Parts: sequence; structure tokens; C-alpha cells
Amino acid sequence: MANRVLISIEDAYLTFGGKPLFEGLTLHMSEGDKVCLVGKNGAGKTTLMRLMMGELELDGGKRFTLPNIRMGYLAQRVDHNPQDTVRTFILSGLPKEQRNEENNHKADIVMYPLAIEPDSLMGTLSGGQLRRAALARALLEEPDILLLDEPTNHLDLTAIQWLEDYLNRYPGAVLCVSHDRAFLNAISRKVFWIDRGIMRTCPQSYSEFDDWAEAMLEQEAREIQNKEKKLQAEVDWTQGGVTGRRKRNVRRMRELHRLREKIRQDKAAYNSITKKIELDALAVSLASKRIAEFKQVLKSFEKTPILHNFSMQVLRGDRIGILGKNGSGKSTFLKLLIGELEPDGGLIQRAKNMSISYFDQNRSDLDPKKTLWETLCPSGGDHVFLGGGEEKKSVHVCGYLKSFLFDPKIARDRVSTLSGGQQNRLMLAKILSNPGNVLILDEPTNDLDMDTLDMLQGILADYQGTLIIVSHDRDFLDRTITEVLAFEGDAKVETHLGGYTDYLEAKLKAAGKPTPKKQTVAIVEEAPPPPKPTTKLSFKLKHELENLPNRIAVLEDEIKQYHIMLSDPNLYMEQPETFDRSTRYLTRAETALAQAEVRWLELEELQKNSQ
Repeated sequence: MANRVLISIEDAYLTFGGKPLFEGLTLHMSEGDKVCLVGKNGAGKTTLMRLMMGELELDGGKRFTLPNIRMGYLAQRVDHNPQDTVRTFILSGLPKEQRNEENNHKADIVMYPLAIEPDSLMGTLSGGQLRRAALARALLEEPDILLLDEPTNHLDLTAIQWLEDYLNRYPGAVLCVSHDRAFLNAISRKVFWIDRGIMRTCPQSYSEFDDWAEAMLEQEAREIQNKEKKLQAEVDWTQGGVTGRRKRNVRRMRELHRLREKIRQDKAAYNSITKKIELDALAVSLASKRIAEFKQVLKSFEKTPILHNFSMQVLRGDRIGILGKNGSGKSTFLKLLIGELEPDGGLIQRAKNMSISYFDQNRSDLDPKKTLWETLCPSGGDHVFLGGGEEKKSVHVCGYLKSFLFDPKIARDRVSTLSGGQQNRLMLAKILSNPGNVLILDEPTNDLDMDTLDMLQGILADYQGTLIIVSHDRDFLDRTITEVLAFEGDAKVETHLGGYTDYLEAKLKAAGKPTPKKQTVAIVEEAPPPPKPTTKLSFKLKHELENLPNRIAVLEDEIKQYHIMLSDPNLYMEQPETFDRSTRYLTRAETALAQAEVRWLELEELQKNSQ
């Protein structure tokens, strides 16, 4: 028997700021559905959740919910009484008669993995702590439909993995908006895609979504081509007759004009959804080989030890991912690195020519009262200056905004009118205009759509400066870093070569535990279908093939530099730590080069066979 439909929205029409946001949007959610909601920034994901909750009214269409259905919502903004304790806030989501000892115990079970202090006052919490408290309240309510808007923001990896397990066991329906690919792969069985105001439904998990969406867009492209052929046939017909024929077929001429306009609109819509952010390689200013060195550093914060006799070097070209639970010292380390804090003991040496660009997860560099134009041109004028020094070049602010998928028409709008994801995209535009030689990104993936994430991953792959990323997005870390700096608590800091997956495997191996298999969300095991012959390279593979030669050249140059460094016969005796580190980095670069060359040959062969 089919599961009951819990909520339906049919033929929804909604305007926002005088412009249509949804036109003919339809969705249905049934019992037990585990759905992820995707779409470009500004597509209306949060608005749709508010419509489902009944917080907004439709301009047209219908909304239906099954009687007595309970709905829970984790919103991006947390409304609260500053004088309430965290426990009071969490229990306030339940009816008064249910705020009993049993649910007090359930609240403790939820609060513990989210690292929330039950007796803290809500007014004293940080933005991230408020979000975790709101998540705990939504989970405690155990509604029939649970709506989660970016639930992994401000969660550490341990909490994210706990939430994955919780949602996979959750008996109710779940609709989730998230930028975290690994998280969506783990929890979803269906995908809702808001595409140009309508809803498309992928009946598979998010792991299959990219291929499914690409097939949809390819079909759309074929339909546009067929319309263009029909238009050309009509044009040929009109040009083949005399004026009298045109007069006798006024209706056909009108249809011709309507078809031409429809094709124009369809092509514009198709181009808008397939357009990607494309930027030139980031300009990097000169830097010393050694960016910074920590020597026997001691640091405590509010009597909590953060670093104890900590020593490490940050070298030019390092790509470091920083992991750790909230409060473990990640932010303190960054502030020590850039000089905002000084150590309690030991020594930190920083390169004099270190030029830092810092992406702050709190977006403190964005003034909500300023316009997008003023944000990118703080000194006035109408051009954004890219890079620094002699390599500096300029581009018109509207053209630069367009590169980041902003409509130039909103250049004079205030920052406060943008969604959270759009503000992060604007922050990236500001930071990447002059990334310096040290680029620090603190939780850069929060609220970003997948297209912007793909752009960011691509541009960071070609960045030749020193890259330091704080993130709990496992997929993003695997794609961007080559070394993990893990803050394990109690001033214990470990270094692991590789990405997040390599770090996890090393931790499990050290603990004598097997590497976990990837979670599957299919209910019934079925034999996989035979592989289909590849007829053409996908968009993603084409992009990868086009960028591999540059990646190979960068690795070859890096290997050459390490060989020159290691050829110094005095290096081992005079700088044993540098010798050891350079040897490890050389091995890693040579491995990466071999993998890149093999991948390039594979893709070249695929392209040859597809022609």
C-alpha cells in the first residue's frame, strides 16, 4: 500500500519583490520521505519551506496538508527569549503537557551530541550555538514532517555524523536544504530541484542527482534545437512564396513570431541554469618559502589549554584543512597565525611579505547597509581591481558581479536584501579579487549552492599560494586540501597527509577499527543495470579534461622546485625538519602527478571514443 501524502502544493504562484518566484510549482511529500531540496541561491528554497509551514500565503495555487499533521522547522534565523535557558527553549517546542521528565531525558540525549549546555542563557549563545539549540528543539518535537534549512552549519564532524544516523532512523518525513554533498548522499532517497520557478523531482538519492539533472538539461537542449529547426522551416516557407501568400497566411505569420519569441525565452532560461561561474586563475603575490613557523608554542583560552609545546611550519603552497570540535582551538590557531593573538609561551615567526585574505564565516566584512557596488568598490569608482602589484588589472563592477552569477541590475541593492547564500557568494567575490599569497577560508561552504561550490573548488585547485581551510564539509575538504591539521582537544594537535578520507582511515586504523562502508539508502537491493556505453563526455568530465593540463604543469613545476631544494647537500645537516618535510611533499606531489596523468589519458580516451 502506498504511503499517505502528508502535504501537497499544486500549481503554486508566488511573487517576491514584484517578480515571479514560483510559477506552476507542484510538490507532494508522503510518509517516510527523505528528500533533499536543491536549487541556485535565490531560487526560493527557504521561501518554499515557509510556504509549507503556512508562514506565507500563495498568490495562486493550492496548499493541502493531512489533518492533524505536525510540522517542525529549523529556520536559518532563530527567534528566542534571551532570558530563557537552553533547556527551556528546547522544551518550548512541545505542548505544555508534554514538558515532563521523559522529554527532559530525551532533550538531554539530543543536546549531548550537539555540545549544548542546558543551563546556559539563550542571550549568551553565539550564532552557531543558537542554531544547534534550534536543531535540538526541532528534533525533540518529532514531527510528521521535519523541515531542515542548512542543519549542518556550525556542526562539527562528530555531530554531523550523529545527525546522519538520527535522520536515517527517523520515522517521519524529512525535507532538507544543505550544501554538504556527503550529508545529502547519506540521508536522501529523493531530490526536489527548484528550477526556474518550477519543481523537478529526481526519484533517486542525491548521489544520482547530477547525472539525472544533466540528462534533463540535455533533453531540454534537444527540444530547443527541434524548435529552432521548426522555426527555420517556417522562415523558409515564408521566404519561398509571394507577398500575397503572406497576406493569406497572417495567422501563420503570427505563430511564427510567437515561436521565435518562445525560443528566445527558452534559450535565455536554459543559458541561465547552465551558466557556471568562470574566473581567471587567482593572481598570487610573491611569498617567502616559509610563511610561518610555530616553535614550542603555548596558548590557553579561558584556562582551557589550546596549544602545548606546539611546533610546525607553514610553507608556501601548503594546502591545509583544519578539523576539530567547536571550541577545540581552530579559531585561536588562525588568530595566532595572522598575528591577531600572541602566544602565552614559545615563538611564532611570520614572513614579512605575508599577504592574507580572510573569509570570515560571520561575514563581518560585509556591511548590510552598503550596496553590492560599494562592497566591491570600497574606494569608489566603477571598477574592481583584481590581484595586486604589477599584475593588477581591473574589470567593471557589473561585469565582475555577472561572473559570480549576480544580475547586474541589483548592483545598487543593499547587501541586506541578499539571501545568506548570496551574501557568501558576494563575500567570495570580494575575497577572491585579491587573494594575496595566504588564503584563509573559515567555513566557506555555508549556505552556498552547488554551482558556487564547484566554482570555488575549481579555482582553489589552481591557486598556487598557501591555502588554509576550516570546514566540516567532508567532500569539499577531499577536493581541496592535501594535509589535515586536526585539533583533538586537550591541546592535542595531529597532522595527517591527504584529505579528510585519508585522515579518517588513519584514525580508524590507529584505533584498530575497520573502515566503514559507504551508507546506502536504497530500501530494496537490486542487481545493478549493465553499464551503458558512453556516447559523449558529460559537462563535468569536459571541464575536468580541460583543466588537467594546467594542473599537471603546476605539479611538474612544484616537483622541479622540490628537487632543486633537496639537491642542496647541506640541507639535511642544517635544516633536518625542512629536509624531511620537503621529502614528504615531493613524494605527495609525484603521486598526485602520476594520478593526474593517468586520469588525463583516461579522459582523452573517452573523448576519442565518443567522437
